[in-house]
Amino acid sequence: MKTMGTMPKKRTYSELVQLDSFDERFEYLSIRSSVGLATFNYERYLNQRFYISREWRQVRNHCIARDRGLDLGVEGYEIHDRITVHHMNPMTVEDVYDYNPEILDPEFLITTTHPTHNAIHYGSPDSLPMRIVERRPGDTNLW
Repeated sequence: MKTMGTMPKKRTYSELVQLDSFDERFEYLSIRSSVGLATFNYERYLNQRFYISREWRQVRNHCIARDRGLDLGVEGYEIHDRITVHHMNPMTVEDVYDYNPEILDPEFLITTTHPTHNAIHYGSPDSLPMRIVERRPGDTNLW
């Protein structure tokens, strides 16, 4: 993902948590890639082996606890399904081959739902699930 000969800015958890709203965090993380764009190609086994490693499982569990099971770590966006831990900076074949420590660094990871993860990569805010607003007694605002 190069633009005009410059490398994209590295996304970090420290910067992400400075953004209060889900929409701001989504925009910060949005990649807007193309569906079907080759990533690991014939070396897909590397990616799949990485995701079952003991090291990945440990850091994944750490991130889920740190983010309290919230989509993009935002209060009010509880994840009630399978949690995806997203690499804020897409992982490459070279990262796996070279044992790049950043692919296991919580500073570059965030919890998401599968639909949010897909929207970060391929979609727009329009493709995100709508937040459920819980009604309360005395609430007179219409949806």
